[in-house]
Amino acid sequence: MNTYMPSAASIERKWYVVDATDKTLGRLSSEVANVLRGKNKPIYTPFLDCGDYVIVINADKVKVTGRKLDQKIYFRHSEYIGGSRYTSLREAMEKKPVKVVEHAIRGMLPKGKLGDRMYTKLHVYEGAEHGHAAQKPEELNF
Repeated sequence: MNTYMPSAASIERKWYVVDATDKTLGRLSSEVANVLRGKNKPIYTPFLDCGDYVIVINADKVKVTGRKLDQKIYFRHSEYIGGSRYTSLREAMEKKPVKVVEHAIRGMLPKGKLGDRMYTKLHVYEGAEHGHAAQKPEELNF
């Protein structure tokens, strides 16, 4: 018996659109990360990028549970002494909700070059409009 091993050329990629309205941030992110990795396909291979393209719309309408809006803190550093910056989830959602959704999904992808390639297939938009109508994306429901 032989085990089927897909090659990079034999992988067919689809386009999916996901509406983030009233979806929980973590649950949405884990489902989108699974589609980006290709775990929803029977030919999933851990060391190949066999995932699909995902468009997330209405990123500004995503929900979080509990007191995460005030308690979840994003940290960054400018590499200078005293250059640490802290931003709460509430402030980040007001300024850049797209970055919040991208950050959550990026954290659920593999680290390294493979994860970087998977991340390039993610497109997040704040409103309901996106510029990928020519790709004929299918709606993806969770």
